[in-house]
Amino acid sequence: MQTERYDTTIVGGGVAGLSAAVFTARHGLDTLVVDSGESILRRNAHLENFPGFPAGVNARQLLDLLGEQAEAAGCERVEDTVVRLEENDDETGFTVETEGGDRYHAEYVVAATKNTVDYLDGVDGVGIIDRGKAFIDTDERGRTGVEGLYAAGRLAEKPHQAIVCAGHGAEVGVAILEDDERPFYHDWVAPEGYFTDRGRDLPPGCEEIDDDDRRALELRSLETMRDRFAEPHPDEQVTHPTLSDE
Repeated sequence: MQTERYDTTIVGGGVAGLSAAVFTARHGLDTLVVDSGESILRRNAHLENFPGFPAGVNARQLLDLLGEQAEAAGCERVEDTVVRLEENDDETGFTVETEGGDRYHAEYVVAATKNTVDYLDGVDGVGIIDRGKAFIDTDERGRTGVEGLYAAGRLAEKPHQAIVCAGHGAEVGVAILEDDERPFYHDWVAPEGYFTDRGRDLPPGCEEIDDDDRRALELRSLETMRDRFAEPHPDEQVTHPTLSDE
């Protein structure tokens, strides 16, 4: 079976994994998210304390929007469960193997699977911390003891808050860009002339837009949000697997 190749493969499609994917994909790294569909947010009855939603937000809707954002940035997504990760013997990077039998090669891998770590058994040098649940030992930027392997969100011992895990996922994405020796990444849309009228080059990740473009982007944003929030989210809330429906 031929192995598909990506610059970055992210294991886990929760807020941490998807936030990391937005940043790596927007800056030009070919990015794949392998999502088992089991993000803990799908069990959330109503997500509160996430910035920008003063009345809270449906957690499944938030995940859908994050997924759309990652895809808009150029990320690919597949629904599958990763069963094994191993370092390549004859080249740099890793091979990711899924339950469905697919294999993906990636120079960088982000583990963002809350507390699931069995698929890392084939990688030497990963520090596993057992506190009743498994975590991965990382530095503050999500780097593990294995070059090219990162952990994001809860798996990296971040607090059990969606916004913290999303922020850490973004930080891990930026850390990958730094380790790949990409130029410092601003990711900012500025008004026309903000940099260039002062004789400055546009920083990497920045763009300048005029008023017409700004209005067009705002209208598209409003249309998207009206469409997504016009009706309740169609998916049922997922219960904890130990609970019975009876």
